[in-house]
Amino acid sequence: MLSPDQLKLAAARKALEFVPEDAIIGIGTGSTVNIFIEELAATMKGRIKGAVSSSEASTARLKAHHIPVFDLNSVDEIPVYIDGADEINHYLHMIKGGGGALTREKIVAAVAQEFICIADASKYVDVLGKFPVPIEVIPMARSLVARELVKLGGHPELRQDFTTDNGNIILDVYGMHIAKPVEVEELINHLPGVVTCGLFARRRADVLLLARESGVEVLR
Repeated sequence: MLSPDQLKLAAARKALEFVPEDAIIGIGTGSTVNIFIEELAATMKGRIKGAVSSSEASTARLKAHHIPVFDLNSVDEIPVYIDGADEINHYLHMIKGGGGALTREKIVAAVAQEFICIADASKYVDVLGKFPVPIEVIPMARSLVARELVKLGGHPELRQDFTTDNGNIILDVYGMHIAKPVEVEELINHLPGVVTCGLFARRRADVLLLARESGVEVLR
């Protein structure tokens, strides 16, 4: 029986095959991405120009390995973006943002030509919503947004003692059975005060590297 970390390592190593040489790549946030950064530093550090990072935490980890980190505004193109997911379905729609970096993740993913999601089999679901949907909210709009989310059938909870890299708060929304992720994403994102939500459906993953006991499946 492989441990969760062993499965994450398998997915991370497979993702190295999708990294083009001499390029600036996008790198996400989270425990699986942390493993990917370690593998990238060990095998390809001198073979890429650097990375655009989706969080201060990932930036610090990249810099610790002397991998150049670029501001997104100075980069013309990103061939691949590598990131994990809290949940992902067979359409490659995702819930992301358990680490609170959802807004920057969504921005970098929007620029990337190809989004590679790395995940273990525990993250693969039929219907999104068992994992709470994180929503980044401007602080003054917390109560307004929470009331609207209740109308949508959710149970929002303020993420305690947490501030995003952008200086905002996170509402984690429980109890959402998300049969139509694109529609729900658009509804939430149009609420005044919402920066963005952790549903990645309009910009879904292009490739899922799903680590199972039997090996890493490549799903498109």
